[in-house]
Amino acid sequence: MAIRRGITIHDVARRAGVSTTTVSHALNEKGTISERTRERVKSVAADLGYQADALARGLRSSRMGVIGLVLRPLDALGSYAPSGVDYFLRFAGAAAGRALDLGLGLMQVGDLTKRPITPLAFSLDGYIVMDPMDDDPVIGLLQKYEMPFVTLGRDVRRPEANNWVASDDRRSVRTSLSHLHERGARSIAFVAGVDGNSWNRDGEEVYLGWCAEHGVAPRLLHIPESDGEAGGRRAARQLLEEGLPDGVHCMTGRHAAGLQAELREHGVTTPEHLLLVAGSDAEPSRAGTPPITGFDLNPERLAQATVNLLDATIRGEAPPARTLLGSRFIVRASTGGERGA
Repeated sequence: MAIRRGITIHDVARRAGVSTTTVSHALNEKGTISERTRERVKSVAADLGYQADALARGLRSSRMGVIGLVLRPLDALGSYAPSGVDYFLRFAGAAAGRALDLGLGLMQVGDLTKRPITPLAFSLDGYIVMDPMDDDPVIGLLQKYEMPFVTLGRDVRRPEANNWVASDDRRSVRTSLSHLHERGARSIAFVAGVDGNSWNRDGEEVYLGWCAEHGVAPRLLHIPESDGEAGGRRAARQLLEEGLPDGVHCMTGRHAAGLQAELREHGVTTPEHLLLVAGSDAEPSRAGTPPITGFDLNPERLAQATVNLLDATIRGEAPPARTLLGSRFIVRASTGGERGA
């Protein structure tokens, strides 16, 4: 969305062919103008970038007591309620609770670069941006408006940034690969997503480093997160065609569940023929046959730390930054279960 500085209500009125009073009524949902005129004015204002600037000037002069949450993985997914995935719901619920503790409200906002957006979007006190993409336009927009924000997950395009909290994904992937190796896996395939965020970037880098260290050829597959279990099934068919590895690490629980189900239909079971780990726990992986070893990313802890960081940033404090939080490794039957169990 192109944004121009200095746009006034008169510019909008001239472009839309209406009076400044009509523009005011249209943008503030007042008056008795027709719905067609109201929508035309809103469209012109959005094209010129006036709506956001006007609201920011009028409302950001004082605190609103509300922060925004943008779930970038769900923006990319195209669904805000992906089947079987409770991570985002747990994070949003915990963030809302922590915000209330601090006397704040929490508003979930969709992709800020796409219409329609709430008229209040650029008048909030600040934003949490979950898993920003490489060169994320949402980050660029918030910077342009000089709005306080923090990210959950590193912004890979801004290595110098300090305003983030993240799960320690590198440590988790190393833990997974070590676990698979200790359980007998020598050739390990890695199923990553395609979103350009630190979650995928860090996982791939650790995996490729592990392969180089152990002198094995990497088997790296990229499957869109939006494909869910169907994507995992596709990865399984590819592995069957190319020759099965000893173990597989899937970054998402839905990919892991789909992969396991497809292999099972071809007579390949875990852990008898292949060891399997999910990088993020989800209901489909927990309900797998057998249940799949995975990582609980502790979204409640991540939410509390992220809200705390944003609150301190808004208040102009110098908060601790670059916070890494460990995930909980849950060993289940897909890798043989707990020793001695």
